[in-house]
Amino acid sequence: MKAVRYDAPRSFTVADIPIPEAGPDEVRIKVTQVGVCGTDLHLHDGGFNAVFPLIPGHEVVGIVDQLGVRVTRFRLGEQVTVNPNIHCGHCDYCLAGRLILCANGRGLGSTHAGFFAEYVAVDHSQVFSVDGLPADTAVFTEPASCAMHGIERLQVRPGSSALVFGAGPTGLLLAQLLAASGAASVTVADVVAFKLATAARLGIDHTVLLNRNDTTSGVAALRAGSPSRDGYDIVVEATGRTTVGQNCVPLARNGGTVLIYGVTHAEDILPIHPFDVFRREITILGSFAEATSFGATIAALRTRRIRTEGLITHRFTIDDYDKALHALATDPTAHKVIITP
Repeated sequence: MKAVRYDAPRSFTVADIPIPEAGPDEVRIKVTQVGVCGTDLHLHDGGFNAVFPLIPGHEVVGIVDQLGVRVTRFRLGEQVTVNPNIHCGHCDYCLAGRLILCANGRGLGSTHAGFFAEYVAVDHSQVFSVDGLPADTAVFTEPASCAMHGIERLQVRPGSSALVFGAGPTGLLLAQLLAASGAASVTVADVVAFKLATAARLGIDHTVLLNRNDTTSGVAALRAGSPSRDGYDIVVEATGRTTVGQNCVPLARNGGTVLIYGVTHAEDILPIHPFDVFRREITILGSFAEATSFGATIAALRTRRIRTEGLITHRFTIDDYDKALHALATDPTAHKVIITP
């Protein structure tokens, strides 16, 4: 079978490797499609704790092709997805129920072999049924689960106002979940007009087109357009850009919450004014991936509390993985990029 295989950062081939056999507790999946996300760009450069050699890819949907002898939860032909985040279960964090902070956590597609391949075999405990969902919806389960974890971190207060910086796929998934979780008003801001048009079609209350080179006027417009005219109860940074992130605390209302959600480089610094945070009692939260959000996310996808129409813009075969990365990194018309083995 074909698989994308890195031997070092920026060094990969589309290799021919053996089709895996399902172990006693495993499910073998014939991959239907895999999402490419910004994390894959970080991994390509050796970031995000990548461990090489590596088969990347962590947003998968596929069909059950083979069952291990001890697996009874699934049937052949069932459409499934996989939670790529694996906790050890015995470190201090796991024993305290804080699984996302596991000291020995593993990531399929980042520290261990992932899903840019024609077949994968994974432990059944990481597999979830998405039977009956369109594949173009089911492929968003992993990024939507990360957004769901962000909502869990925020504990949205009913009637809140929310601002999301970034109309990328995860930004729009999170924005929808903010509305479904009780926010009375959700605004999405971005520098790309077509992404904001997609946001509007998905039911986002307000969109604001920012000038990439003039953040001052953009911040002023966002403050003036907030429901209370003094900022937002929740401000989410979902771009991974510190030039954007530095505007989050100033746009939070007194007593508001800032969620750092976008993936930055490890060496990036985000400047804040500590007296402002202290005086106005601003809460700053982080949201990293997810560990236990798949079930709730699949339920939200089934009931269309999360919609995905219009997010996929580009599709590539596994042979064109390099083109998929290039499109995601450089093509201004790219929103969600999909690999179809």
